[in-house]
Amino acid sequence: MSKEVRYCGRGTHIELTSRQLEIIALIQKRAPITGEQIAEHLGVTRPTIRSDLVLLVMLGLIDAKPKVGYFIGNTIMKQKSDISVVTQRPVKAIMGIPIVLRGTATVNDAVVTMFLENVGSLIVANASGALEGIVSRKDLLKVTVGNPQASNVLLSMVMTRYPNIVTVSPDDNVHDAMHKMIMHEVDGLPVVLPIESSEGPGKVEVVGRITKTIVMKLLYDATVANNRERIDVE
Repeated sequence: MSKEVRYCGRGTHIELTSRQLEIIALIQKRAPITGEQIAEHLGVTRPTIRSDLVLLVMLGLIDAKPKVGYFIGNTIMKQKSDISVVTQRPVKAIMGIPIVLRGTATVNDAVVTMFLENVGSLIVANASGALEGIVSRKDLLKVTVGNPQASNVLLSMVMTRYPNIVTVSPDDNVHDAMHKMIMHEVDGLPVVLPIESSEGPGKVEVVGRITKTIVMKLLYDATVANNRERIDVE
């Protein structure tokens, strides 16, 4: 079955063929590129793709300049621009509420809390609110496999301890947070602020959390809201 792309705009629905999709991808990669070069790459003749190019230009997906070649059109460029603007927003504008437990809580407490709150990780903080560690699903899995007494183990024994935790500040932008999650292969980050503590310098307080799910929802909402003309890949 050939892959199709549905272009939606101004009440119309036009299904793009796999060849048209390949043309768009080729132009994105090699622009400016002539019609003859596109045809050669696809292994067809220039007249064969003439109607494809005309349609894509009409939809604003590509653009053409005489004696120069084809470029990506305003529709796709606008979509990229919208995403760029969104990822420059500060983390504090989209962060969620952190789910916090004490280090004296048990693995059983953590499992129940994760289930009830529908989160992938939990913050561990002391009585003064200073970050002590973080517990992920993977941490809980490691301690429970083959250990019938795991449910009574304290979180302080299984958590990843601060400062061996990747964090972001409320004023960091979403792009920075995305980069850290990708580089460190984690699903979420605590959002922290420095605090003055009698326990010594370097202590931080968790004021929020940002996750891959939050970021994906942000990008999806921005695409729907800002792009009345969009490409829905099926």
